[in-house]
Amino acid sequence: MTDKGKGGKARAKAKSRSARAGLQFPVGRVHKFLCKGNYAQRIGAGAPVYLAAVLEYLSAEILEMAGNAALDNKKTRIIPVISSLPSATTRY
Repeated sequence: MTDKGKGGKARAKAKSRSARAGLQFPVGRVHKFLCKGNYAQRIGAGAPVYLAAVLEYLSAEILEMAGNAALDNKKTRIIPVISSLPSATTRY
């Protein structure tokens, strides 16, 4: 007997929008919050990707500054002490 199954390729594994954009932050969740937040009647497809990228960048910058401050204070953990971080007006 011959195989009479459906021909064609197997379906590719689903890839999240975060993975497509190369981000760690959840693009789908950001899109959901934008839609539920009543910021606009319609939300474009690129808006949550852009916002997730900005949020990821800002959090990475803050974590890097906190990590450097922890190293300067000879600490192995990042703790929420504002005085150990440089002030917001300090330029580098």
